[in-house]
Amino acid sequence: MSTTELGPAFFLAAAVILVTCRLVGLLLRYLGQPPVVGEMVAGVALGPSVLGLISPGAEDALFPQELRPILYVAGQIGLVAFMFVAGYEFRTDRLSSVGRTAVTVSAAGIAVPLVLGAGLAAVAHNWVDIYPDGISPLVGALFIGVTLAITAFPMLARIITERGLTDSRFGSISLAAGALDDAVAWILLAAVLSLAGGGASTFALAAIGAVGLGVFLAVFVRLRPQALDWARRLTEEHTLLVIVLILFVAAWYTDRIGLYAVFGAFSLGVAFPRDPVVTRAVRSIEPVSRIVFLPLFFTYSGLNTDFTLLSGGKMLLFTAACVLVAVVSKFGACWATGRLLGEPQDVAIRVGTLMNARGLMQLIAINVGLAAGITSPALFGVLVIVALVTTVMTSPLLTLWDRLDRRRTRADTSMAETTA
Repeated sequence: MSTTELGPAFFLAAAVILVTCRLVGLLLRYLGQPPVVGEMVAGVALGPSVLGLISPGAEDALFPQELRPILYVAGQIGLVAFMFVAGYEFRTDRLSSVGRTAVTVSAAGIAVPLVLGAGLAAVAHNWVDIYPDGISPLVGALFIGVTLAITAFPMLARIITERGLTDSRFGSISLAAGALDDAVAWILLAAVLSLAGGGASTFALAAIGAVGLGVFLAVFVRLRPQALDWARRLTEEHTLLVIVLILFVAAWYTDRIGLYAVFGAFSLGVAFPRDPVVTRAVRSIEPVSRIVFLPLFFTYSGLNTDFTLLSGGKMLLFTAACVLVAVVSKFGACWATGRLLGEPQDVAIRVGTLMNARGLMQLIAINVGLAAGITSPALFGVLVIVALVTTVMTSPLLTLWDRLDRRRTRADTSMAETTA
């Protein structure tokens, strides 16, 4: 396919992706699912698992191999912008009252899934083929453990915001713990990648680079008043240009050091000054990135997902075991830790529910693993199912807990009135 042919092919593919994502999203909204779930499902439907199974010719015509790198790059733009906005919306001033609980919940929510996930992978390696050639069982097991330990922080933040739960205690705990989860998970993923092929130098680069990023952000935070004075002298268009330039440089830097572009984007968003001028510029980034570019990432992931590779009793059993371990370890650890720290049942169970979602962040991680040669196509499909199941169950469970609380409140009120 020539360069001049790639342009029209991209426009047609993008149009199909956007329409499909919107239609599936509207359909699933009636089932109480957030838009990101519809985009995840639509991405899988456009790949070999559905469209390729029904009409392989249509899939090849819409998404030829030459076009897929372009979809990947466009999807990365959406991811970086989306994570920057998520970081900007993250309110660090609300963490002081929940810091101890959030850190402990996050530690449990990482350690337990990591250990149980790696243990499951170590056992399963003896009876099911889940790793590419040349990948050691240790690296593969650690990679599975890390992906099961991830929390879908952007989706978690979106659910909390849309439900008006930002000021709730469980919302604050979940936001803080989810952010810590993702930061630690990316560092762990960098360590796994270093074991896979780069040696100690890869992990050292990530660690030193992370320190450098921390120093830059610390200086940036100290200079925010001067930066705001400077930004107020600029037009809104120039402010937007400066934000995008800084964002792309941060994404490039963290990707080069092995922490990946999304980590730099989120960290920069957290450090950025909160001001009406900056907020308007940030808000102008969000719609295009979320509506246009982010669905391209989901479709790129879907094109790499082939559920037909999961046929066979052993692979299906391994898939079910991964889903079970993912839910029990993450939900159970976060809920139990909350209760041990003295949180009420209604707070602890909602923290466990929110932390259990993997969503977008797990998709990012397994795409990184696929690009690094750690993940086989079959294992990629298994982990996509884990991401889908744990994400889909989040909103219905929150609705169920709310319904049970209302029913319990009505019963207590009725009993009090009867006693009186």
